[in-house]
Amino acid sequence: MNRGRGRKKDETKLNEDIRLPEVRCMGDDGTQYGIISSDEALDIAREKGLDLVLIAPTAKPPVVKIMDYGKFKYQEEKKKKEAKKKQKKIEVKEIKLSVKIADNDVNYKVKHAREFLEAGKHVKFRVFLRGREMANPQAGKDVLNRVWPMVEDIGVKENEPKFEGRYVNMLVTPKKDKEKK
Repeated sequence: MNRGRGRKKDETKLNEDIRLPEVRCMGDDGTQYGIISSDEALDIAREKGLDLVLIAPTAKPPVVKIMDYGKFKYQEEKKKKEAKKKQKKIEVKEIKLSVKIADNDVNYKVKHAREFLEAGKHVKFRVFLRGREMANPQAGKDVLNRVWPMVEDIGVKENEPKFEGRYVNMLVTPKKDKEKK
């Protein structure tokens, strides 16, 4: 059973793994021990019942800190989780259209797009080009240019309609609160 799959291995050097002739040592309370041998720094850490952690291996001389590494890792994980909670996930809804779409179908799809924009979601309008329609991608752009005036009061056009493969795409994002007022 492989439990470590997908996890990044911790590359931090601790205690006996630090084999350097001299290091700049800092205490957990901000005390500066100056430039001492790594053995001396390890002895100080053991006296305090803490870990010796290499925090700047590329510095001249390398910097080590005496700290409770388990507590430090726990605090870091807690910070990451908090940052993840505050992160806003952008949802993109896709509205598919065709070149030969009727006006009432356009109105129906635009009604849904408006609901998505009001809910704060991004909307991607896509016109699929079939067969001979590929020879005239301007027809797909015309459909999107017909749709845009119907949503411009609540949306912002992120990009002009552009041809990508068999599709002509246009992304519309909701207007910010300041712009609505």
